Amino acid sequence: MTFDMKGMCTMKKTLITIALTATFCAGTVLAQDHSAVFKARQGQMRLLALNLGILGGMAKGEMEYDAELAQAAAGNVATVARLSQATIWPEGTGMDAIKDSTAKANIWTDFAGFQDKWNALAPAAEKLQAAAGQGPAEIGAAIGAVGGACKGCHDTYRAPKE
Repeated sequence: MTFDMKGMCTMKKTLITIALTATFCAGTVLAQDHSAVFKARQGQMRLLALNLGILGGMAKGEMEYDAELAQAAAGNVATVARLSQATIWPEGTGMDAIKDSTAKANIWTDFAGFQDKWNALAPAAEKLQAAAGQGPAEIGAAIGAVGGACKGCHDTYRAPKE
């Protein structure tokens, strides 16, 4: 068996070219398919809605107060509120590009403002988390700030659902 160094170098270059081409092509395909980021955003909002629904139900007396469940729900809200939004809002994922999206185009023309609105959620969620184990009245007092943070963002950056 003999080694042909020239042939090995050519084969190596060919494999590297194929690998790079596949990588760049895959990146282009992934960049155009935004279903994963859209689903991630929907999941994030659904987690917030589910957990805020539990806390709101306890605060209103529609649901029996359970300190452990309240703490878990508030902890989930606080965790979601701390998630970076940078990865799930790429350009081209608004309502003009994705069916069922309610994201307005101004998210991308004013991303700093959008980030500021999102960042207002975390401190409100942390106060809710601190209040959740204290009782329904305390939840009720703290949940308004979370709702206000949500509303501030939705009023500016989300189209009404049809």
